[in-house]
Amino acid sequence: MPLWGWILVALGAVLLLSVAIGAMLTKRRTAHLRDKFGPEYDRTVQDSSNRREAESELSERERRRRELDIRPLSPAARERYAERWQTIQAEFVDAPTPTVASADSLVTEVMRERGYPMDDFDQRASDVSVDHPAVVESYREAHRLAERSADGEASTEDERQALRHYRRLFDELVGTSADEPTTRERESTDVDVGASRR
Repeated sequence: MPLWGWILVALGAVLLLSVAIGAMLTKRRTAHLRDKFGPEYDRTVQDSSNRREAESELSERERRRRELDIRPLSPAARERYAERWQTIQAEFVDAPTPTVASADSLVTEVMRERGYPMDDFDQRASDVSVDHPAVVESYREAHRLAERSADGEASTEDERQALRHYRRLFDELVGTSADEPTTRERESTDVDVGASRR
């Protein structure tokens, strides 16, 4: 075989190898993003014109998140926010509309203290989706319902759902479980238990 034939064979082999490596890297990237974002991956793909565009957006969210200084809350801050959330929940029956607005404000305050930028809502949701992909859709729904509530267009059931959605994100941000008692609740239980033992 002439030299130019060997060159063509070598170029063909390099081309095939590059295509194979590119396909493998694309497959690995897709698997990583699916694992990382879960249902948010599917939502982003559905909302984009194609999978490549969606994956670029998700990768950009990861890159942006790496540049942010997101911090955990101190135990005192966690306790303070958990107690404020309990107050908000207790007020819902008597004043659902202001309670939803209070829940929105509290979640925003927690996000700010954790270090999330307070740009427009869509950017906040994108930033949160990197660390909390399982609840970001709840955040979007809570925000949508809170806007309806503020406009006087939400039913009490809508407002109850908004509060439930905010609670899911709140628990993730504060790092408490809905079943984990606050210190005040634990102390109250300890006092009650101690009294009942006497």
